Order: sequence, then structure tokens, then C-alpha cells
Amino acid sequence: MKIRLNHYLSNAGISSRRKSDKLIQSGYVKVNGKPVSRLGTIIDTNDIVTFNGSKIKIKKKIYILLNKPKGYITTTKDPFNRKTVMSLIPNLYKYRIFPVGRLDCSTTGVLLFTNNGHIAEKLTHPKYHIKKIYHVSLNKEIKNEDLYKIRNGKIFLKEGKVKVLFVKRNSRSKHKIKIGLYVGWNKIIKRIFKKLDYRVITLDRVFFGGFSKKNIKIGKWCFLNKKEVENIIIK
Repeated sequence: MKIRLNHYLSNAGISSRRKSDKLIQSGYVKVNGKPVSRLGTIIDTNDIVTFNGSKIKIKKKIYILLNKPKGYITTTKDPFNRKTVMSLIPNLYKYRIFPVGRLDCSTTGVLLFTNNGHIAEKLTHPKYHIKKIYHVSLNKEIKNEDLYKIRNGKIFLKEGKVKVLFVKRNSRSKHKIKIGLYVGWNKIIKRIFKKLDYRVITLDRVFFGGFSKKNIKIGKWCFLNKKEVENIIIK
């Protein structure tokens, strides 16, 4: 079967297609023993592909959905020996899975793991407009005028104007908020409310790119099959 080289690298879990192009241009990729640096190169899946001297091959695709608890950082390794989300899904290192996107240490909720670089890119690249929904608990009741500012694009952060899909107050508790947005700027939710002089007490991502944590207890995870992922992401 014929396949683009960058797609092959992505399916082998090396990196996303976009980043694979940079690896190809760097000269670290060889096909049947010959260096390949031309973008758009087509290979056969039976060809021998090496990256940085090591043979690679397309791996079985793994998809895991975790309801992340507090106290874990979203990375595969940590030089300071802090707890990472990888410790919550043991015995799966052989598949070279990695968390998609980031939730900071104190944030809970939906987190996807995979070894499919193409899917990871679709969930994180801004051009795909991936929807995210958060439940936010603040240190005090939010004012109507502040809700108006968030809802109508009156908040500016260093990256620019913040555009949200919606923001609404919990009908039973005025210090609890539900907010949806496409942008994935670093710690954007906490920075939005800090700009308005509120402090985020708890932050929970309940929806991410079509995935929900429904029926998954905090700290628990489940496998997703290829069809489930494709139905949500691959349009």
C-alpha cells in the first residue's frame, strides 16, 4: 500500500504530520537505507523506514480517555519526579502513547491519550476549532457585567481578544460558571477570570473535541475503539 512518508511517521507514533515534515527535512529519515528529505515523498508500507538510525513501523492505534484528577501534570516525563498522568495508565508504555494537549496540575477532567499523531494534531491545532467546555468554581459570585464582558469579547489577553462560544452562571450557585470555547491558549480560563479579579478555585474540563467524561469516575480511564474516535474527529 502506498502512503505519504509524513503520514507513515505519524502512524508510527513519531510525531504529527506537520512535525514529521520538519523531521524529514532534517535528514534523519531514511527509506531502504537512503536519506529522504523531499516533502511529499510517497513510500510503500513494506519499505524499511528508519528514524535517527532506528527502524520504525506503523503501530496499532491506541485511544484512551481519562478523567484526570488533581495533582498530576500532563506530560510523559518530569525531570523533578512529580506525578504525571502516565502513572494513571500503567503498562501501556510499549505503545508509546502520549497525552493530547495539556491540563495543568490542578485542573481535572477529560484527557485523551493516543499514539496517533494525526489525531493529536487535529485535537490541538487551532485551525480545527476544537470545542472545549469547562465547569469553573470561583472564589466569589460573578457579576452580571463581568459575564457580559466575557460573552461579548471584551477581555484581552496577551494573545489577543478572547472569543468564547458561551458563558453562563449556574442557576443554583452564582460563583459557578460553565464556559465553552475553541481557543486553547495556556491557562486561558484562569487568566480570563484573573483579568476580572476572580480566583479559580476548581476547574474541570467536561468536554473536549467530542469526548465527554460521562460515566468515567475521577482517576479512571477507558479504551476507545477506532470507530468511536473516527466518528467524532475524522470528518
